[in-house]
Amino acid sequence: MQSLAQPGSNVTGLSLATPDVTAKRLQLLREMVPGMRRVAAVYHGPLTPGRAEWIRENETAGKALGLDVQAVDATQDPLKWDEVFARLPRSGVNGVTQREASVFLSYRDRVAELTLKHRLPAIFPGREYCEAGGLMSYGGDIKDLGLRTAVYVDRILRGAKPADLPVEQPTKFELVINLKTAKALGLTIPPAILLRADEVIQ
Repeated sequence: MQSLAQPGSNVTGLSLATPDVTAKRLQLLREMVPGMRRVAAVYHGPLTPGRAEWIRENETAGKALGLDVQAVDATQDPLKWDEVFARLPRSGVNGVTQREASVFLSYRDRVAELTLKHRLPAIFPGREYCEAGGLMSYGGDIKDLGLRTAVYVDRILRGAKPADLPVEQPTKFELVINLKTAKALGLTIPPAILLRADEVIQ
């Protein structure tokens, strides 16, 4: 692929990845936990170029916010995640941001449970994590992306070439907060964040 605007191949579609969102998540987490100093940027899988870029985005955004960002591989085995999350507070981590990954989404109840168990305020890439008990999420509106996907399929079926269709990134974003989890973590949600929230789960 040459670029998102000009894929130059037989592949196109929609992407949830965007550096602006990576930085925005850290900013929101910093607002939620003003005393936060060290954040774990948790990812899953081999350190591919895409994952390495995501880590660099977090480190750059963290530096601008006065945060020390620590990249953490959650390991391949979900059964060992408790060990991973248990180590974070001991290393001075007091906040978590998580990369999109299908395995995290599949085990979102487990991830939400572990962040609460180890008292780690966390921000996630999608609302599904908040519905499972995660503290907060910020990311592209999945329903809107689904509608855009249908438009792409229609255009291709009508003869458009994928190489001529840019890879679209989200244009609509949503902030979701789980109030019950915030209370369990002893956090008072700043009014400015509540006002910006698209949904507050009681």
